[in-house]
Amino acid sequence: MQIDVITIFPGLFDTVLKWGVISRAIQNGIIDFKAVDLRDFTADRHRTTDDYPFGGGSGLVMKAEPLFEAVESIRNLAGAAHVVYTSPQGKTFDNEKAKELSKKERLVFICGRYEGVDERVMSVVDEELTIGDVVLSGGEIAVLLMVEAISRFVPGVIGDMDSVINDSFYSSLLDYPHYTRPREFRGMRVPEVLLSGDHERIEVFRRKESLARTMERRPDLFLNHEFDQYDKKAILLLFKELKDCAK
Repeated sequence: MQIDVITIFPGLFDTVLKWGVISRAIQNGIIDFKAVDLRDFTADRHRTTDDYPFGGGSGLVMKAEPLFEAVESIRNLAGAAHVVYTSPQGKTFDNEKAKELSKKERLVFICGRYEGVDERVMSVVDEELTIGDVVLSGGEIAVLLMVEAISRFVPGVIGDMDSVINDSFYSSLLDYPHYTRPREFRGMRVPEVLLSGDHERIEVFRRKESLARTMERRPDLFLNHEFDQYDKKAILLLFKELKDCAK
């Protein structure tokens, strides 16, 4: 996968190239990542990327010319690309969208700043995405989040794909609780079922915990979840535990 990010602050992405799973994916040639400096596509000596809005008002607007030039330059070099603009007005980015975008061969992200981009830029944008109902100074932090989430679904980026499958939201449920050594810490013990070696019991226990967390914290996800046999066994176990507690 090729990922290009158009920004006026390419240095903000240096950490992506140096640390974590994305860094390893870049080193192994699985992901080709490039932070593109928008100022390289300006035509004046001040390298201007923004200007005052027509009609008046506060703030500045990112100019159309350099953004068009940057997107067209990438497309001329790499061919067809899926262009994403990060904006509070976009559709909410979530796990399903991350999986969908991970199947694209080439992604181009436009990082907005100030009051946003000249509306004419939207003619070269395929979709507008937001990370939630928040306003940031620019799109760079949002893009970092999206790239991290998307890259996890690219084959070869995560060594153990089971860890991705078991993550929260992958199956529309929140993740179950995790434990490691020691077995007991300050009076808190690891649930005995996890030490049993019985893989089916462990799976049912984990699914029960996952369902319970989702019901408590994200009932909207629970209501949309499609139940399989393990879910049904887990609900029976949860019902039995609740019944025992009521005695």
